[in-house]
Amino acid sequence: MTEVILETKNLTKEFKGFTAVSAVNLKVQRGHIHALIGPNGAGKTTCFNLLTKFLVPTSGQILFNGKDITAARPAQIARQGVIRSFQISAVFPHLSVLENVRIGLQRTLGTSFHFWKSERSLSALNDRAMALLGEVDLAEFADTITVDLPYGRKRALEIATTLAMEPELMLLDEPTQGMGHEDVDRVTALIKKVSVGRTILMVEHNMNVVSGICDRISVLQRGAMLAEGRYEEVSNNPLVMEAYMGTTSGALEGAH
Repeated sequence: MTEVILETKNLTKEFKGFTAVSAVNLKVQRGHIHALIGPNGAGKTTCFNLLTKFLVPTSGQILFNGKDITAARPAQIARQGVIRSFQISAVFPHLSVLENVRIGLQRTLGTSFHFWKSERSLSALNDRAMALLGEVDLAEFADTITVDLPYGRKRALEIATTLAMEPELMLLDEPTQGMGHEDVDRVTALIKKVSVGRTILMVEHNMNVVSGICDRISVLQRGAMLAEGRYEEVSNNPLVMEAYMGTTSGALEGAH
């Protein structure tokens, strides 16, 4: 197995003359938590949409485990183990927490839409579902109706339903957005916990989160790669400080 789990080569996306992502070369190491950061409008979401095949690149390549997936469909790369959280794993608000995770497990069995299957056949998934809820500290909420969960706990549930898809590479799209300090700390610790034995690529605005758990950081600006490296290197890069702060002095601590 190669050290690099995900790689892009000159990845480019143009929209009617506007270049949203420009010749991006990204390498994500297996087993790392890798952050994709940048100012608003930097192209992070477009890049994520290209990686998860919700957009077709104008040019360039995307490689997963050394295999070219540039032309693959979203469902094909999901089956290979590339799972994007907070989109593919949207929860059902009026089902219980346990039922939501069970649906995620059904997807891996290819029985997602067999709603006529007996309750007994679904209950066979309960042990695995409860184990996943234990991973994200939600076991005590198993019977709670999802709409009644606090916001931060809903995010934890979305991570559990993503884990149910058995991801080799998890893509987390702004996992702490809109959270208070306590929820940010809880979800950050949770991401670190579930990263064991997996690779995570995340878009994140909160620099305290990025500095706390990420092994490597890529910085985008105006669709192009501006810098890449460990947090200590990137946060002291004058070009990065200029992009974020409009100054070449100071640091990125706490910048959103």
